Amino acid sequence: AGGDGEGPSGLGDWRIAEWEDKISSSEDIPLRQELCHVHTRTQEITGKTVLRTAFFFHLDFSLSLRKAGVVKTEEYSLPSYVDRRDYPLPDVAHVRNLSADQKALKEKEKAAWSSLSNDEKLGLYRIKFNESYAEMNRGTNEWKTVIGGALFFMGLTALFIIWEKFYVYGPIPHTFSEDWVAMQTKRMLDMKANPIEGFSAKWDYEKNEWKK
Repeated sequence: AGGDGEGPSGLGDWRIAEWEDKISSSEDIPLRQELCHVHTRTQEITGKTVLRTAFFFHLDFSLSLRKAGVVKTEEYSLPSYVDRRDYPLPDVAHVRNLSADQKALKEKEKAAWSSLSNDEKLGLYRIKFNESYAEMNRGTNEWKTVIGGALFFMGLTALFIIWEKFYVYGPIPHTFSEDWVAMQTKRMLDMKANPIEGFSAKWDYEKNEWKK
């Protein structure tokens, strides 16, 4: 059944032949790389024609979406643009898709630069770079955000502490009053608590005062 093209094997062989033509005729470089990769992978899966055919139907649907503009192909293998003071020459230009005016300016760039105005030179610079060194070195207002955020959370913490004082904590125990602390200290001295190096050792019992 597989030899006459009616069974799964014949269907898989037909899909392989069709996709070999699509690979060779495709102008989408990333898509051609993907098709070649899947084509090679499916050739390695011997005896699994149904799975191989499912791969090709999936790619057929993917290709239809790309032609309709639903899926955007990105060249992720290319380097990205970034402004860095320690790397003054990026690998790619800041503007990749040039407008008509920018294309005309790039053509004019090939002639003598003495014919270019300052605005045109600046325009060429902006095509290649996003920021100048002066723009990269300029100060920012980020410190205002940091200080404002810190003050906000400090104020929020203070409000939380005040709320706890009034609604969470109970009244201060009477043992913290000055009279109670004085009576407690006198009792500890009368009992000569820790007389060697502790509390009572700092009290002069003859003069009834703290040792100087």
